[in-house]
Amino acid sequence: MLLAVDLDGTLLDTSGRPHDRDVRAIRAAMAAGIRVSIVTGRLYSGTRAFVELLGLRWAVGCADGSHLVHAVDHATLMHIGVRGAEAGLLRRAFADAGVATFVFARDAIGHDLAGAPFIDYVATWSDDIRVAASVFEHEFWDAEEGVTAVVAVGTRDQIASVVDSLARDLPRAVLVAAFPMRRGRHAGQWAMIVRAAGGTKGTAVRWIAEREGIELRNTVCVGDWINDVPMFEVAGRSFAMAQAPDEVKAKATDLLEAGVERGGGVAEAVEKAFGIRGF
Repeated sequence: MLLAVDLDGTLLDTSGRPHDRDVRAIRAAMAAGIRVSIVTGRLYSGTRAFVELLGLRWAVGCADGSHLVHAVDHATLMHIGVRGAEAGLLRRAFADAGVATFVFARDAIGHDLAGAPFIDYVATWSDDIRVAASVFEHEFWDAEEGVTAVVAVGTRDQIASVVDSLARDLPRAVLVAAFPMRRGRHAGQWAMIVRAAGGTKGTAVRWIAEREGIELRNTVCVGDWINDVPMFEVAGRSFAMAQAPDEVKAKATDLLEAGVERGGGVAEAVEKAFGIRGF
């Protein structure tokens, strides 16, 4: 059996701390012989502390399935990035739009002064954040393994212009998500995330299961957001946190009573899926 757990909004509370009962549940699951993985939108540098806290020993899926890492020695098992001429087109699309841009590569985040007001937004992905005079001259665009992702914040029109450019120039090379920022001090702004095509949380769960010789029907996942839907669609059983949007809940096989505020969602899933109690 395999248990795949999301971090933010699922294992972690709103301040980024793991819920104690969920940690105990994961450890109990591992003691019962269940293999456990984290599958998250974060970079590995923003995930590693929780890998070590839990004592995981298997593959971990980061950057929404774009980067798979071995938990024991922290070695990259697979990385899907945008590189070469395609990375050049990606950089130009963001530069032309004039948006605050963050380039993710080499397990870190690069930005310039235009991105400074939004550091709090990207810091959940990684605490390894490196500033340059111009983000569009940052060495990360030329990373050998490719650009893991690009995140930008701007007006609706600015973000729409990037979406249009990428649809024209890189229609099959990247996955694009654009959305309004509805909460916090950046409410009213628009944001977008761009990653190389080919990696999702669903492909990560499938890859990890195959690596461990586990059939997909024997996989269980827990999550709370739209990027968790691909793993809900491949896992044998999927649990949506109480605060998950309706469109996410509609894709899950099970709905949890527990939400991010009080935690316990992972523990509830472990009880229901594996019959393990007492933590």
